[in-house]
Amino acid sequence: MDTLIKALQVILALSLLIFIHELGHFMWAKIFHIRVDKFYLFFDIGGKRIARWRWGGTEFGIGWLPLGGYCKISGMVDESMDLEQMKSDPQPWEYRSHPAWQRLFVTAGGVLNNFIFAIICYIGIMAVWGQSYIANQGTKVFASDLAYEMGFRTGDEILSLDDYVPENFAALQADIARRNVHKATVLRGSDTLDIYIDQAMISEVLNAPLLFDIALPFVIDSVAADGPNAASSLLHGDRVVAFGGKDVEFLQDAREVLEGLRGASIDAEVVRGADTLAVPVVVDTAGRIGVYMVMPNIKKQEYSVLTAIPAGIKLTGDTIRGYLQDLRLLATPSTGAYKSVGSFIAIGQVFPAIWDWFKFINIIALLSIMLGVMNLIPIPGLDGGHIVFTLFEMITGRKPGEKFLVIAQMIGMILLIGLMVLAFGNDIGRLIH
Repeated sequence: MDTLIKALQVILALSLLIFIHELGHFMWAKIFHIRVDKFYLFFDIGGKRIARWRWGGTEFGIGWLPLGGYCKISGMVDESMDLEQMKSDPQPWEYRSHPAWQRLFVTAGGVLNNFIFAIICYIGIMAVWGQSYIANQGTKVFASDLAYEMGFRTGDEILSLDDYVPENFAALQADIARRNVHKATVLRGSDTLDIYIDQAMISEVLNAPLLFDIALPFVIDSVAADGPNAASSLLHGDRVVAFGGKDVEFLQDAREVLEGLRGASIDAEVVRGADTLAVPVVVDTAGRIGVYMVMPNIKKQEYSVLTAIPAGIKLTGDTIRGYLQDLRLLATPSTGAYKSVGSFIAIGQVFPAIWDWFKFINIIALLSIMLGVMNLIPIPGLDGGHIVFTLFEMITGRKPGEKFLVIAQMIGMILLIGLMVLAFGNDIGRLIH
């Protein structure tokens, strides 16, 4: 059932985003009276399709291969590689017959739609749920093996990364990679230390599942009414420092200790105010004592519909900048970022196993930005290639020849196929290992 829910979310998200992207091209073509021959969700390779209908001179349809979609614009050299139409004289309704500035809007329309859709999603999120994150200030890290190797220690509080002062704890790992950080300043106990980041380890940082966890002290918020210790003397604010004589400074330490004490009745060493007490507790067969923990320092900002608009636009801009930094890493082989490239298999793993509107809208907003930014890459076959050729024409007054465009399109398609092979290969490798 979990796999089915994930699959449905992937299909719905990709279908929606592909439709929105191609609708951008369609809308601008229609505005400038350029004929759109076909508008397809998914690819109809070999002429095979699930559905087809005609309206307003355009053939609409749903293809059988769910790896994208396309909007075939009359008189345009695109991924359809329909060269027959280019042999005839240009017609007034064709793309190639229109001014460069109009063609620029047609080619950029998909990307514009993706960014506008992301803005709408983020405005909705801000208005309905607000924005919340774990504040980095005052939060200590629980170092993974990789973080330890880099020089970090459990209990460190990261004060700055070079000259940047991070606010969001969850973004620390991405910040280190994206910002090309060379020095992290940390508070360790009462000392302030500088940790110099070995740039050769950025590849491992990019591919690590979790560089830092929160070092959460075992402080009790409340005791579960139906748990094994409902009748115990544990109180709100108690900090557990040992179970059965074994020290537990943080929650992660406690998990390992309690796992070895399943089904046992033991004493918990508890700090309460100025006193240290021994409190009898029962560990259930799952290695839990049935308590809720005091949550970390979570900051939340609520917005009205009006204030959500600039907040949503800002979040979209920040996300675009972050993804551009990711692409810079991807274009640098030494970082190993190419190993993290994934296909729809990787996308499916991002979605939760249960339906959650907040997470779903967050994910499709991010995917919309990723789709928009990826299409801006100046590779023939992507919107970015068409945009570059059109801008070149607008600046120089010289229009690239149709033969050149055909060859460039073929090279672009080869590059895109190579990227797809890399993405699928990475996904398969991750599944195997």
